[in-house]
Amino acid sequence: MAGGLMIAGLLHTVPALAPSFDALVADAVPGVAREHVVDAWMLETAIAEGVTPEVRERVASHLRHLAESGADAVLVTCSSIGEAAEEAAAALRIPVVRVDADMAAEAARIAGVSGHPRIAVLATNTATLGPTTRLIEREAAAQGVQADVTATVVEGAAAARAAGDQETHDRLIAEAVRAHAAPSGGAEPAAVLVLAQASMAAAAASAGVDLPVLTSPAGGVARLVEALTPSDPGTPDASANRPAPPGSGGTSASALDGEAADGRPTA
Repeated sequence: MAGGLMIAGLLHTVPALAPSFDALVADAVPGVAREHVVDAWMLETAIAEGVTPEVRERVASHLRHLAESGADAVLVTCSSIGEAAEEAAAALRIPVVRVDADMAAEAARIAGVSGHPRIAVLATNTATLGPTTRLIEREAAAQGVQADVTATVVEGAAAARAAGDQETHDRLIAEAVRAHAAPSGGAEPAAVLVLAQASMAAAAASAGVDLPVLTSPAGGVARLVEALTPSDPGTPDASANRPAPPGSGGTSASALDGEAADGRPTA
């Protein structure tokens, strides 16, 4: 918080998502200042090589810089770097929220109440599969749900988006959603379908299926709002100074705000 003004930080790896999240946060917390950092290199490297030590250090560097700039909480909008953000946040003293935390918790809840343990995850790149799958498994364990999480890459969707063909990107995702909702051979569908990346959210509505299909942006912003708004408005949020409980999907420490310290593009 700077000069009494509440600051929400957002860390992105997909430049095109910054305006969408900016609008969501502005609607959710009127009057809050939004500070964005965009670093596409982190996702590009995660896709090509995995979440390397260099990616982890870049995440930590951004979060340190943003914390020092005065952000009250940060939302990390890229699922692929979620685990790296959690690790880095342990050295900070403000909340860092993974965009897929709420989605993972809801997927586990649906699987638990449905009595059908299978949760299907769709992603457009392999870098997201591991972090999101592990987060869902962690949430399920915290809720006492014996979940069976399967993960699939929607082939061709990432290439279409990279080429600027959003229509094909969305169509391929919608087709994959429909295929999972009505599996061939009479197989039983999953209890819930999770779209692992925020960039997939726009395609969900066009799929037109009865199966619950979860996307991350709205839930991620809701978690950010919780982190920004203590239950007792007169006192600091104590959760910012203690480790997050298992299954929380977030971390106790962390922050975000401001421009990239080294002048990388910001939104």
